[in-house]
Amino acid sequence: METLSPEVLEDLRHGRATRERKMAVCTGGAHLSPADRAEILAVLAGDADEMIASRAQDAILSQPLESFVLALKREQAIPPLFSYAARNLADKPGVCDAMVQNKNCPAEYLVPVVRHLSTLGIQALMEELDRISESPALAAALEHSSSLTVEQKSHLRELHGPGNPIDEAALAEAAAAAEPDVSRRQTLLQRLAKMTVAQRVQFAIKGGSDARRTLIRDTNKVVQRAVLQSPRLTDQEVEAFASMSSLTDEILRLIAGNRNFRKNYTVVRNLINNPRDHAHAPHA
Repeated sequence: METLSPEVLEDLRHGRATRERKMAVCTGGAHLSPADRAEILAVLAGDADEMIASRAQDAILSQPLESFVLALKREQAIPPLFSYAARNLADKPGVCDAMVQNKNCPAEYLVPVVRHLSTLGIQALMEELDRISESPALAAALEHSSSLTVEQKSHLRELHGPGNPIDEAALAEAAAAAEPDVSRRQTLLQRLAKMTVAQRVQFAIKGGSDARRTLIRDTNKVVQRAVLQSPRLTDQEVEAFASMSSLTDEILRLIAGNRNFRKNYTVVRNLINNPRDHAHAPHA
């Protein structure tokens, strides 16, 4: 049985391999890990060559479901695999939750599988503000889930509905503290004033520190939560947030409840000393 090089594997994963290579995968003539085989067969099931596609579809029937779940969880999983799983495997145990767990799974492939998600999967997806703010279709699909609370449904409607008007005065005050340069502060406020709730969520997650330090005081709770989900958020920013008496109780509670934030002694100390509300401060 032939062992394939990484280059050949990449060619197969992207449909560029020779017909002979593709056929070898379909007939079991190539040595592959279970996850690689599952992923490549999913790609080949949509091959332009009808015989390859047919052989791949037949071969998929004998593959363990666990191989697809494993492939779906991998960071390098590719769109054709997500697409195949959404169309053909959504009702199988563990498949949809694996898609949700993979941060690289595009929202478009999650939309059709929402109805198959477990309650845990739904709740996990609701925490992914980046995904649901970027995709109105995904938010709409989630809104019909019986696993959501009334508050969560309200958050979804806020994201992609007309939402509440932005509190320009509150943001101006926050921006003054976040950005000392008057010109840049004005530019920031002008940008924010034109944004929808979903756009402010995206900006909170992907923008700079001035955006986060301003949007943490946005009047919309979803936007505030998005700031804490930003992968660019620094320890110093969280430390500053923990000491701000102007933040809402909910944000202070989220900071206090975050295991990673609690590892930072300064965050814990600032929460304890925050005059806003000692009820949310973590106990020593």
